[in-house]
Amino acid sequence: MSAPARAAARGPARRLPWPRTLRARLTAGRVVLLAVSCAAVGVAAVLELDGFLTGRLDEQLRQTGPGFAESLEHGTYGPDGAKVSKGSQGAEAAEGSTGASGAGTEGAVKPSDHDGDEHGDTRRQAAATFGARLVAGRVTNAAVVPSRSHPGFGVTLTAADRAALAALPADRAGRTAHLSALGDYRLAACPGRDGDVLVTGLPMEPVRAAVHRLELVAGGVFGLGLAVTGVAGALWVRWSLRPLSRVAATATRVSELPLASGEVALPARTGAIDPRSEVGRVWAAFDRMLHHVEDALTKRHASEERLRGFAADASHELRTPVASVRGHAELALLHPGPVSPEVTRALERIAAESARMGELVDEMLLLARLDAGRPLERRPVDLTRLVLDAVTDARAAGPGHHWALELPEEPVTVTGDAHRLHQVLANLLANARLHTPAGTKVTVSLEVVRETRGTGVVLRVHDDGPGVPEEVRPGVFERFTRADRRRAGTSGGAGAGLGLSIVAAVAEAHGGTVGLESRPGSTAFTVRLPAGEDGAADGRRTAGGKGAADGPRTAGGHGVTG
Repeated sequence: MSAPARAAARGPARRLPWPRTLRARLTAGRVVLLAVSCAAVGVAAVLELDGFLTGRLDEQLRQTGPGFAESLEHGTYGPDGAKVSKGSQGAEAAEGSTGASGAGTEGAVKPSDHDGDEHGDTRRQAAATFGARLVAGRVTNAAVVPSRSHPGFGVTLTAADRAALAALPADRAGRTAHLSALGDYRLAACPGRDGDVLVTGLPMEPVRAAVHRLELVAGGVFGLGLAVTGVAGALWVRWSLRPLSRVAATATRVSELPLASGEVALPARTGAIDPRSEVGRVWAAFDRMLHHVEDALTKRHASEERLRGFAADASHELRTPVASVRGHAELALLHPGPVSPEVTRALERIAAESARMGELVDEMLLLARLDAGRPLERRPVDLTRLVLDAVTDARAAGPGHHWALELPEEPVTVTGDAHRLHQVLANLLANARLHTPAGTKVTVSLEVVRETRGTGVVLRVHDDGPGVPEEVRPGVFERFTRADRRRAGTSGGAGAGLGLSIVAAVAEAHGGTVGLESRPGSTAFTVRLPAGEDGAADGRRTAGGKGAADGPRTAGGHGVTG
């Protein structure tokens, strides 16, 4: 398997979490930068202290010189620094190498390996000073000045220790090496008077302890500083970004306003902010934008009011002449004298078009009143009876369609305007009848539903016609949408395009909604209304058949989902 295939099999790589808000990012960035700075300062301080203390050890080694290591060969001194006789040298050396230092263990330098006493001259020597003598790369003498951590004198050296001592160049420069029995030492080697090499060393433990203490102190101080800086930085950033929070809160309130129509009052601005800051410039730009939006909404509302007033006035004024034309046409048709067929046909067309124009004027006047917010009648309405009456009328007007009912066993009551609700049903059924071919099944269902906001009523008109084209669906409830654009495969463009817009306006005036679900072979208009106090339904009755509005009762019935 290739590398890309293995990576795809493992899935997307997990990214490190990163703060999403600007406040969190600024605080995190401040803390990260401070942490990097503290780490750099801490590392530099530790390295500098380590180098300084190591240099002091080297200087101390140069000042001390190889005296202790040289005394291991030429001096004959006891543990107390007093010179002993040559005759007693062997016994004391043996006691010192086997007793004091445990040189009887493997790898120890024994008295028999050299001619002098390995105690050496400890006068003017610092505690734990190490000394060794090498001849031809071989350690002949090794000892350490007594200290609290070591009894002193004889030292057990392993093969690795002897190799490390032999590898030291005799240039008097300090070098760090690890001795198994003593730990880390700073060692300096120099040539002796007899062609040997003398090694002197001082322990690195004080340097390591000082450096470790600095690390602990620096880590604690820097950690506390980071914590304090993080908290203080978060509070400072929060205070600095308060204007942005006000901008976000104002934008949220504006986004929740109904800006689509009607008079809109934008929330009051929260005061000026220093325009010299970045946040101040953002607030100033946002404030100017709100002023522009408010002016545009005010002008739009005024224009809508003028248009509504014109539509209402025009509709009201047109009702009288339209009714007059229709009345004269009907009166002329009643004339007893002889009238030519052409004149009769013309008068009939005048009467029909006058009636249609009257309906259009009434619809326009109704929409104008609904737009103006005029209250509708609020009375209990038996919606079940309205559905039965509307389907009966539709059956008479469209006998070529199959009409079916799905109603609850108990009557459904809503609070509203019975005349306008009947108009909703009539418009929906007329839409299904006029824009679907003969033989289409139209099902009207009524259902009571329990929702989180309370009880609701769902009225659905479903047909198995050709459906509404997808590109027309978003504007199907807009005014003057032509009927021949709403349905594919229809014959003719009857209707003024106000029927569905009236359905939406009346449903909204009753506190409800209307929706459309459509695909080829299934179209459903769904009206949702709040139920009245007596509205309840559990079972439903179903009636179907061509030209039938009533039928046998059933225990259930199927819902129409479109």
